[in-house]
Amino acid sequence: MPDLSQTSPAAFNCEGGLVLNRSTFMMQPGEALELENFEPDIQGGYRRINGFNKYVSAVVPQTSSSTEPVLMVATFGEKVLAARGTSIYSADPAGSSWTSIDSGRTSAGTYAFERYNFDGNSKLIVVDGTNAPTFFNAALSATDVSESSVAGSKFVTAFRSHMFYAGKSTTPQTLVFSQPFDEDAFSSGSGAGTIKVDDTITGLKVFRDNLFIFCENRIFKLSGSSSSNFAISAVTRDIGCINGNTIQEFAGDLIFLGPDGLRTVAGTARIGDVELGTISMNVQSLFDANLADAGEFQSVVIPDRTQYRIFFTKSNVAQNATKGVICVLKGQSFEFAETRGIRPASTDSFVKAGNVIVLHGDFSNGFVYRQEKGNTFDGVQILAKYRSPDMTFGDAGIRKHMHRVIVNYAPESTLDADLFVRYDYESKDSARPAAYELDSTDIAAVYGTATYGVGSTLTGTYGGASQPLLRQAVEGSGFAVALRVNDGGETAPYSLKGFQLEYQLGARR
Repeated sequence: MPDLSQTSPAAFNCEGGLVLNRSTFMMQPGEALELENFEPDIQGGYRRINGFNKYVSAVVPQTSSSTEPVLMVATFGEKVLAARGTSIYSADPAGSSWTSIDSGRTSAGTYAFERYNFDGNSKLIVVDGTNAPTFFNAALSATDVSESSVAGSKFVTAFRSHMFYAGKSTTPQTLVFSQPFDEDAFSSGSGAGTIKVDDTITGLKVFRDNLFIFCENRIFKLSGSSSSNFAISAVTRDIGCINGNTIQEFAGDLIFLGPDGLRTVAGTARIGDVELGTISMNVQSLFDANLADAGEFQSVVIPDRTQYRIFFTKSNVAQNATKGVICVLKGQSFEFAETRGIRPASTDSFVKAGNVIVLHGDFSNGFVYRQEKGNTFDGVQILAKYRSPDMTFGDAGIRKHMHRVIVNYAPESTLDADLFVRYDYESKDSARPAAYELDSTDIAAVYGTATYGVGSTLTGTYGGASQPLLRQAVEGSGFAVALRVNDGGETAPYSLKGFQLEYQLGARR
């Protein structure tokens, strides 16, 4: 039996997220050098993400080509709405067919929309950058806004009971607002009007008591309650928003994509004051690699995970190679991860009776999907990767002989992954032991909610550990050691909570 009396343990929690802007010498052991299709878990650790599946079983009808993207998806009442080609359709989420509710929308671009209620009746208004804005009542009857000055708007939002329109190609710096409580009335004598800023508008978002006007190189905010006292002021004249689809209210703040990555607009304790903050420095290289050639940007918020996701779509990149960034607020700090395999053409996230519904429309096959459902990307395996920093345990000049890796994880069902131990920065001359299985069939189950079985149908073990430990004997030695976990299967998500590495010190180089 080997003498383990001189074995040293080194334990760490999985926390800190993806870090790409520091030397591996300066990284904390719990941070990640690779974190793909794992998300920083608000309950601790790194969790393999859920997949997505079809929200409506039928394809959204094409109007001229099978390659038409789904330009809009939105939940409205008990229905889901989707735009494709020249038409807008509605469907029941559990249904198997789509019904056209508006047509003739030629040359439509990606839609923006607003859910609102001015008079006790719920409505939804849409703009597409080309056609007249159109609003739908609860019966899904469509009415075009008749005012020519707002036809072709890209952005729309309700603020102080006025409807605001912007982004028209011929008047890119102009904001037009309707009369109070009427999205289709524009008499200046009755409270409608226009506001002009000195930059091209790229997005609108209401936040607290202000309407924020995002531009290419500036950000403004509009305060006041009516045309008689609306006042506009500059938040910053040095930083703008790359794309309005990236603007979201997130964890009590506004988040948007600037030229240097993700930023927030935060209301401070001082009334009327605003501060801007860069939050994505840890993964700045991901934004640098995608800002220049991404043709489309989409984003969603998953509030019950305090999570924001942004997706970069490139015309020559297939879905399985399309990347995105996950941003999670944990405490007072942001942690990041990377997605691969989600390629939305349109998105919507909506909370209904406490149930978070996150949808996206597909680029090529015409379906509407619900995220955070299932264990695959609609049948395609989720390729998830985690890699730790290269750990020297305080001294890069002493060889470490590895004996054991103890993995603390939280399974949600059975899992099937591989654990790799890598040495000396994965040098071609270093030891490369074969994969160790990271599998679990004995999992925790909540009495009264789990289905039990035997053999291949086993789904839970009464009394199983909720955060079991896997004690894996390993081999090899090196001056630095790193851990990898690769998940390429179709099992349910699980969280990697932490690791303990046990080793003996060898000779100094």
